[in-house]
Amino acid sequence: MNVLVIDIGGTSVKILASGQTEPRRFHSGPTMTPAEMVSRVKELADEWKYDVVAIGYPGLFIGVVWFPNRIYLGPNWVGFDFETAFGVPVKLMNDAAMQALGSYKEGILLFFGLGTGLGSAWWRRERRAHGTGPPFLRG
Repeated sequence: MNVLVIDIGGTSVKILASGQTEPRRFHSGPTMTPAEMVSRVKELADEWKYDVVAIGYPGLFIGVVWFPNRIYLGPNWVGFDFETAFGVPVKLMNDAAMQALGSYKEGILLFFGLGTGLGSAWWRRERRAHGTGPPFLRG
């Protein structure tokens, strides 16, 4: 199974697919909508083969985006149908949690993502994310 991974950041979007060695990127910013992001990703990944998409999103959500990061991205993220837009199954998670998962080996991992903003996540043996996002945003 080939996976297309998308890391949505406050200043750029980075993509990489299984079997590829060079990530591709484009500018994001406070006006980028999800439809614009999908369109640009499809352009950059046109010749890549992928069966599923994994998206790291710079904000909080449960299943769908529910706390859009209006500081870094434009409108219409809440309820956007990424599976229809990409035409393949899509999984979304907090970008800091996704980066932590990629770094996780065993035991407990506390991760701080420093980029345009600050994200945090911690993982433990069950491979579940807990407390993604800065502590003051956790409910």
